[in-house]
Amino acid sequence: MTDFSRLPYRPCVGVMLVNAHGKAFVGKRIDNREGDWWQMPQGGVDKGEDLRAAVLRELWEETGVKEEHVSLIAQTKEELLYDLPEHLMGKLWGGKYRGQRQTWFLARFEGQDADIDLNAHKPPEFCEWQWLEPELLPEMIVPFKKRVYRTVLDEFRPLI
Repeated sequence: MTDFSRLPYRPCVGVMLVNAHGKAFVGKRIDNREGDWWQMPQGGVDKGEDLRAAVLRELWEETGVKEEHVSLIAQTKEELLYDLPEHLMGKLWGGKYRGQRQTWFLARFEGQDADIDLNAHKPPEFCEWQWLEPELLPEMIVPFKKRVYRTVLDEFRPLI
């Protein structure tokens, strides 16, 4: 039996991408088998990678949105941690992590909806996407990430 509490957190970035109408981008994960959950783009930081470079890379990989279509507005003051639920411990990320430590960015989308391409990177992460009122974000995410989404929303709300 592995003591998961001794495992580190996976370094990660996330982005709250908002359009000119103040709505946030969410995508439905292709591998979602446990409900109708939607999430904002996020992903791991490569060893030695700058956080700004990581968030722009993840945004492109998951949405096809290029750097010229966004302005980074803010970054969370602190990293936000979450633990995986017990049934996922030891299964995701090769069993090397207990959860994630995330730095979130707020970005303004300055492109057109046609600039969003879920198939820009193979394999795609999302099968559908939509613009959503930011207040609904915590209700759309898997339960174990709700606290993180509430914190991100609270911190970025005045800037949206």
